[in-house]
Amino acid sequence: MKKLRFIIGLIALAFASQVTVAQTITIQNPIMAGYYPDPSIVKVGEDYYLINSTFSYFPGIPVMHSKDLNSWKQIGNVIDRPSQMDFMGEQLTRGLFAPAISFYKGLYYVTCTDVDQDGNFVVTATNPAGPWSNPTKLPEVNGIDPSLFFDEETDKAYIVYNSDAPDNKPLYSGHRTIRMYEFDYKNLKVIGEKQILINGGVDLSTQPVWIEGPHILKRNAWYYLYAAEGGTSVNHSEVVLRSKNVWGPYIPYEKNPILTQRDLSPDRKNPITSTGHAQIVEGPDGKDYAVFLAVRPYESNYYNTGRETFIAPVEWVDEWPIIIPKNQEVKYAYTFDFMEVKQKGALPQSGNFSYTLNFKKGLDPSLLFMRTMDKTSFSTSKKKGLTLNLKPETVSEYGNPSFIGKRLQHMYSSAETKITFSPTSENEKAGLLILQDERHFYFLAKSKKEGKDMVQLYKSTANGTELLAEKSLDPNTKSINLKINSEGAFCSFYFSEDAKTYTLLKDKVDGKFLSTEVAGGFIGSLYGMYATSNGAISDNKASFKFLKYSGNDPVLK
Repeated sequence: MKKLRFIIGLIALAFASQVTVAQTITIQNPIMAGYYPDPSIVKVGEDYYLINSTFSYFPGIPVMHSKDLNSWKQIGNVIDRPSQMDFMGEQLTRGLFAPAISFYKGLYYVTCTDVDQDGNFVVTATNPAGPWSNPTKLPEVNGIDPSLFFDEETDKAYIVYNSDAPDNKPLYSGHRTIRMYEFDYKNLKVIGEKQILINGGVDLSTQPVWIEGPHILKRNAWYYLYAAEGGTSVNHSEVVLRSKNVWGPYIPYEKNPILTQRDLSPDRKNPITSTGHAQIVEGPDGKDYAVFLAVRPYESNYYNTGRETFIAPVEWVDEWPIIIPKNQEVKYAYTFDFMEVKQKGALPQSGNFSYTLNFKKGLDPSLLFMRTMDKTSFSTSKKKGLTLNLKPETVSEYGNPSFIGKRLQHMYSSAETKITFSPTSENEKAGLLILQDERHFYFLAKSKKEGKDMVQLYKSTANGTELLAEKSLDPNTKSINLKINSEGAFCSFYFSEDAKTYTLLKDKVDGKFLSTEVAGGFIGSLYGMYATSNGAISDNKASFKFLKYSGNDPVLK
């Protein structure tokens, strides 16, 4: 009997241990690797929905779903129809800035800014996967980064946003304000007069810059207004103020900022920098967490991946939220006491990973076009994969070239494709790009020169492209494999005529050329499949059998 009780005890202990392990989750940062800036998040029941800025790429504003803040699956895009909006004529780093998502009484709302054309707008949906409505413009909301706050106790809504200095008379460069209107959420329009909630920032006497990305939350009868301050680069931070009245006055936390990395040594190992633009959400365990943007430079302030989405726990101290205590680093991993919930069919978004897109069932919703989507310019099939029509437009212009891209999500990564293409003239080129913007890219192409099929490597210039390297191909080769390795400050370019043995075309190419530090702007690099006839009319096509992506950063697991 004692032996039986001992065995039963061991079984019970083992079961209890399994339960305990199942209730613990380790979340790796960034939770959305690569070009996923300006995160906004909402919790509805047990579900989380996360959106990000996409600037002039199309579809706009991806909608990610999770149940554990860790496993994210893209379920749609907010701007997924050219009839809703396009970004033709806009630079890639313009377009849609800083969307915000919210939910109230069965309806999802997204507010956002198209900075060069439509200004501020709101769209709605009953299902976050879509379809989303056509945009309703908000012309009175003159600024950027609009966010809705719903006060359930009063059944009122408000729209808070970044705007000009008072009377449009800035006291210094970067002097901005946070303003607010009441918002008629049933008729999607503002009510009454706007009011300034924050002038300049936490302390106007210190000349704070670029107060932006505001959100309001209500907790224990306090209204908390929190926003980014310091600009979106290395001086980025998050600050908080509070009031007993939604209209203020808002009193700043005396220990601001509640999130920054700007005071840490720039020489620290594996730095995470430029933290800010946060939003707080309740986790599965009832505790609060913040999602925010940050970057991972490979050297100094050089990074090619763009601004990414990170997470950290929020600690409430004396009724104030602290995301990262001063002089502490954002961690690459956090362990929390709630259950992991994996999602079937979700592409990996954090840590090191590899996967292959074969286009047999169409295009993955994460793939990006430039400015709009022309469904007549491409097709997918089980046999050929993705076929792109050669278009006269090029990626150096502000139109809609024959391009489909995938975000670069690691400092150290590679992209590979198999292309079937027979150029008929020197104008016709198709292949694989690594691209930061219209003036900063490398193009590994199959083309023709003096009647011979060639593989060529081009670098963008201020006035077009320059040829860096080339090699002739066997005239009987119809399909070739192309591969680009991105290795921090360097890129390497390869091709294979037999899909087995790769030939180096050129290595140690300047990778910093693709960084935000060099290019400027707000976007990250993409790998892209691209086919162009360079201004000529052509009925030629190029087929891409697959796109294989692999990322392996030493600091990630």
